[in-house]
Amino acid sequence: MKKLLVVAPHADDETLGCGGTLLKYASMGYELHWLIVTQVKEEFGFSKDRVKTRRDEINKISVQYPFSSVHELGYEPAGLDKVTMGHLITSISNIIKELEPEQVLTAYRNDAHSDHEIVYDAVMSATKSFRYPFVKRILAYETISETDFGMKPEDGGFKPNVFVDISEHINKKLEILTIFESEIADFPFPRSLIALESLARVRGAQSNSLAAEAFMLIKEII
Repeated sequence: MKKLLVVAPHADDETLGCGGTLLKYASMGYELHWLIVTQVKEEFGFSKDRVKTRRDEINKISVQYPFSSVHELGYEPAGLDKVTMGHLITSISNIIKELEPEQVLTAYRNDAHSDHEIVYDAVMSATKSFRYPFVKRILAYETISETDFGMKPEDGGFKPNVFVDISEHINKKLEILTIFESEIADFPFPRSLIALESLARVRGAQSNSLAAEAFMLIKEII
């Protein structure tokens, strides 16, 4: 069975960026795996209630796709700049070697959130073809409220060249998003159901479908 690994700097990035795509690949028979790099913990200053809420959210989300495995590296949210890159690369590499995914989806490098940039760089180091020949395709997904707020002058911006038709899965994606009660809010908040559906419709219009998710193709080996 073919395997797909989605790397999420934070739990919810996978649903915001490629939830519909995950649902589509599941319907195509792919085995899905979820790697969450950071984790909400009391030692990082989060309340017990917040920790419990996030744990409940992750448990519910893992069933919805469904994921065959969930891996949490446990790093501090917004604190990856304090982690040595070598340590992070090793942590991600170990999961990739264990799973041997054919496809890897990860956050876009130039998102506003520094964790996304760091995770992208680590994933690139952890998927070198001569060490991990089973990885045939790497896509970077867009994360609303992060990709669209990444405004580095030297960055050309997110320019998608891969579109996945999620017309049959957009409603389920939005339903799953409501599980993340702590992360979504009413429009015009960017992480709102209206904003997420609007983005999917725009990407659909760009690719002749009713709804789509967009990616940048980073590497493909045929």
